[in-house]
Amino acid sequence: MTDIPVPKLNNNDSVYLLTAWTVKDGEAVRAGEPIAELETSKAVEELTAPQDGVLRHLLPEGAECAPGQVIARLGADGDAPDPGPEAGTGTQTGTGTQTGTGTEPGAGAEAGAGAEAGAPVVTAPARLFMDEHGISMEQVVALGVKVVRRSDLEHLLPAAGAAPGPASVPASAPEPPVPVSVSEPPVPVSGAKAADTETTGPETAAERDGGEGTGLVELSRAQRRVAEVVERSHREIPAAFTAMRVDVTEALAFARQETRRLRALIGLPELLVQATGGLLDRFPLCFASPAGAHRARLPAAGVGVGVTMDVGRGMVVPVVKDAGGRPLAEIARDLMRLRQAALNGSFREDDLRGGSIMLTLHTEEAVVTAVPVVFPGQTCALSLTAPRPEVVETAEGVFTTRRVVSLGLAYDHRFVNGREAAEFLGALRSALESPASGA
Repeated sequence: MTDIPVPKLNNNDSVYLLTAWTVKDGEAVRAGEPIAELETSKAVEELTAPQDGVLRHLLPEGAECAPGQVIARLGADGDAPDPGPEAGTGTQTGTGTQTGTGTEPGAGAEAGAGAEAGAPVVTAPARLFMDEHGISMEQVVALGVKVVRRSDLEHLLPAAGAAPGPASVPASAPEPPVPVSVSEPPVPVSGAKAADTETTGPETAAERDGGEGTGLVELSRAQRRVAEVVERSHREIPAAFTAMRVDVTEALAFARQETRRLRALIGLPELLVQATGGLLDRFPLCFASPAGAHRARLPAAGVGVGVTMDVGRGMVVPVVKDAGGRPLAEIARDLMRLRQAALNGSFREDDLRGGSIMLTLHTEEAVVTAVPVVFPGQTCALSLTAPRPEVVETAEGVFTTRRVVSLGLAYDHRFVNGREAAEFLGALRSALESPASGA
């Protein structure tokens, strides 16, 4: 028999939810065929068969499982499963710590316990949402859902008599939460329901609002997740901000030239992503992840640059991996693929993780400068405004027009000082003002 362990899907979660077996117990599967779906706090991931064989389940649907835990086995037709970990028991990990369902205090053991026969399985995020908004188990049972997720509960807010609020984010999470998931595409803000159109029995929204009759607008799921990140950032990170004006006249001409030569769309974001990735050796703490108040962990696999994208369904921050070690054409094609994924909501978990710095893009020409939020788990965030015309006088006394942007850096002042911030921005400024030298 071949063990099928749970892979490490992200650094935010110590347990995942086994939401579904896509292959029944005792059925034959082929190598690479999806056999199960695992839900993390960010997305739903498929688990595939490592080889041909007959699948034997070791956990039921709705159970929680830890990275490294064996949840199924593959054997020849007619084989019985070998003795091994049963549902609710843990496996010994390589670190010498016991993991498994029900062994992590406060990790949402309620979700995987299977509870009593007929009772729904409530995921850990859903349980937290229930506690925050006073949603009763009777209301949850009335939904008739086998596995209850947070999204199933959100429309119960008026019935629970509570206004929506941001869910708490564990302070120990080494990677930032993201405002999108594969399982729940972001909802456009324009589609959010006005709370004053809902009623809870005889009480109207205006009565709940003190009789003033003012309209209440419910934030979309995507925007509430943005709010979680912003609140946590302001709560935990003592950030400072520095900005520089950069002449990008030459960079824009270079980008047009490279677009034709490489047959890939090149713009300032592509040039800036590549230039940022090349600064790891000079400014390691600008790409570090805080490990307590006085230590930081450097990235192990090159620089991942998260780039903000908002196509009207909420902001997402997909990551360009190894930005300093790849040709400009590859970075451009990667960004184009990520933009298309933002449009059709087809991100995978891997697209949204691995960032060591964030770049926020502000495309409205009237924006003079923008202060980005430093993602929890990172030390710096860049902002780039749209190019705008600026009239200048040359050394010969002739007036000409150039294109300039504002390039900003928000930084965790515990790890990065003003001098390093200015030098970091200066290095990026040089790369944009003389793009051909770095090509």
